[in-house]
Amino acid sequence: MKKQIILSLVLLLVSLTSAAKVIRVLAIGNSFSQDAVIQYLYELAAAQGDSLVIGNAYIGGCSIDRHLDNLKQVKPDYLYQKIVGGLETDEKNADLRRIILDEPWDVITLQQASPLSGIPESYANLAVLKRQVKLLATNKDVKFMWHMTWAYAKSFKNDHFKAYNNDQTKMYSAIVGCMRTEVTKALITKVIPSGTAIRLARYRFGDILNRDGMHLSYTLGRYTAACTWCEALTGRNVDGNHFYPATISKEDAQICQMAAHEANFMQQIGQYDLIF
Repeated sequence: MKKQIILSLVLLLVSLTSAAKVIRVLAIGNSFSQDAVIQYLYELAAAQGDSLVIGNAYIGGCSIDRHLDNLKQVKPDYLYQKIVGGLETDEKNADLRRIILDEPWDVITLQQASPLSGIPESYANLAVLKRQVKLLATNKDVKFMWHMTWAYAKSFKNDHFKAYNNDQTKMYSAIVGCMRTEVTKALITKVIPSGTAIRLARYRFGDILNRDGMHLSYTLGRYTAACTWCEALTGRNVDGNHFYPATISKEDAQICQMAAHEANFMQQIGQYDLIF
């Protein structure tokens, strides 16, 4: 009888430690967070037994400063994209305050607009934005994470790229530099390294992960970013996840997953420098 009780307790402990996670995550972002969380992320987490409630506060090209101003002025300028149970709902003309209050978010992510992502002075209000968001968060144990975005495609032709001399490697290095200095000033230490994962995937696939030079392709690009988020949020190794869309081969999905896992490992050891 005693052995049976001990065995039951052991089995209960195992079941609890391997229990599926329910994580509520809000991305305060722009089209780059839309690229990362709206497609594939929910399915990847579900495939490993976890459930996500995903929110995306979307304004195209929205910067740290604009998010802060919108919050202070209660401007109803957002498209609030929300995924619950795998189903997406879109609410137009939402304000950021209401979006933050909508759920007891476990994780809230912040990011910079892509043209400014490597410009240190553009991060001056990041700590203020984080503080204002935290004051509104109903979950007092909420964790803040930084979404590291990606450099543009080498072939991209746009004035936004000129700040980096139209150089993908220079833009990536500038993003890393701001993350190491400006993001840490806001006491945000956990990073979702989409930018590194995309760079690693580009090394294997070639520079084909964008649909317009800036935004990610609906296949390999978005899938790589979603894999990166899935591992960063759940702590589970995404390499070997059984979910991938029909538009991607199993072999290519494995490359995306490997890039995401490697990027998250590099983030854990504080290594982002890539020589290629």
